[in-house]
Amino acid sequence: MVKETKKNGSTAEVPEISRPSTAPDADTRDAAIEKRIVLTIAVLAGFITPFDGSAVNIALPTIGAEFHMTAIALSWVATAYLLSSAVFLVPFGKIADIYGRKKIFLYGIAIFSFASLLMTMVPSTELLIVIRVFQGLGSAMIFGTGVAIVTTVFPPGERGKALGIYVTAVYLGLSLGPFLGGLMTQYLGWRSIFFVNVPIGITTVVIVLWKLKGEWTGFRGEKFDLAGSVLYGAAVVAVMYGFSSLPDFKGAAFIFVGILGVLGFALYELRIPSPVLDIRLLTQNRIFAFSNLAALINYSATFAVTFLLSLDLQYTKGFTPEHAGFILIAQPVVQAMVSPVAGRLSDRIEPRIVASAGMMLTATGLFLLIFLTETTPLWHMVLTLLILGAGFGLFSSPNTNAIMSSVDKRFYGVASGMNGTMRLLGQMLSMGIAMMIFAVVIGPVEITPEYYSQFILSLHYAFILFTVFCTLGIFASLVRGKARPAVSVSIPEAGNKKGR
Repeated sequence: MVKETKKNGSTAEVPEISRPSTAPDADTRDAAIEKRIVLTIAVLAGFITPFDGSAVNIALPTIGAEFHMTAIALSWVATAYLLSSAVFLVPFGKIADIYGRKKIFLYGIAIFSFASLLMTMVPSTELLIVIRVFQGLGSAMIFGTGVAIVTTVFPPGERGKALGIYVTAVYLGLSLGPFLGGLMTQYLGWRSIFFVNVPIGITTVVIVLWKLKGEWTGFRGEKFDLAGSVLYGAAVVAVMYGFSSLPDFKGAAFIFVGILGVLGFALYELRIPSPVLDIRLLTQNRIFAFSNLAALINYSATFAVTFLLSLDLQYTKGFTPEHAGFILIAQPVVQAMVSPVAGRLSDRIEPRIVASAGMMLTATGLFLLIFLTETTPLWHMVLTLLILGAGFGLFSSPNTNAIMSSVDKRFYGVASGMNGTMRLLGQMLSMGIAMMIFAVVIGPVEITPEYYSQFILSLHYAFILFTVFCTLGIFASLVRGKARPAVSVSIPEAGNKKGR
């Protein structure tokens, strides 16, 4: 009740009328703005790094011709980038948790953009490979923090949708890289592939410095595990180099040494107080362990598909690279449409259900590819690509949501790095399997019409193996268990975003 003064000067109590406030809630408004900014920079960075890695593959023949490179040297243009990214992903995820995720993300964008600029002026083979290593370093710093920042800023009820948009950008970069890279190489030259990263990188740096305030950490003040990082890096190099050397005995030997290194790394990490990777995340967190395993299997079973279908379209079907690219774009288009929807679904439905459904669709698409022949109609391939695109989209963002939501927010950087490492290891394994099958079935010869029957047989073996992989991945996705109740993540105040 309030007192109201009447015209005659007397007062009386009347009911108080509640009026809605017309002033917006400043905290809510600032949080919404911050979410949009974080998602924008994550999408930009999430696109250019995988785009660069996949687009350069189609330009390798042109690069090799300009520098008169051997086949081995040419393979290192791609391998150096993947190796560098894989080696530094987990360590820089941990460094970001200690010193600040925004800071490491910003440094990563700057390094990646500067290395891309240098690639447009590179004069020799040796410098080209060295600069690719630095590009991989910048990429690791970006991927080791991008997902972590998105996960920190978006609470569980909104996280799946945001990660769905981010994963869409990553997959579009991976899938559109060969198509757009081919067009750019043909009409603008191979250096244009790297130059396009520069304005995007500069724009991202400006947005971060101008709009994104404060910082996020999880282990501020903790000592960084340098010895463990070196051991981890050596083991990853051995495994990935081994995959790139298959089916030679040297490749198998490096993989074996790498596995021993991984075991030694795990034992060492269990004995120190501040590990670069807390092994308990894998041994005591079923959701985290099996979600990462599912990601590894998914990338291992699918990454080489575009490569194999591109060869099939150009060799046995007679399409030009440009026309083959137009056909293959069907998969990323569907994926871009499905992934954000799948992310939103994983906010409402158990993520493992959505991700497992995606893995089942992917296995179905891979199974259909087993029956490819020289006379397979184009509609069959397009239909298969549509099924694969839907499967990729349904799996990726819910699986990433499950990984990031299964750990305490202190571990977001490390979890983001692990997720990226599974992607890179899966890519290397997928290509290693394809190359090994080619080496055994076709041999070291050029694919000409007299070898088309062996080429088709190689495709059959590859897709049979990938289908088996993906079927096993369905079980890995299902047995991870039900995600534990999500914990609300508040938006820290600017200047004090510790994320603890």
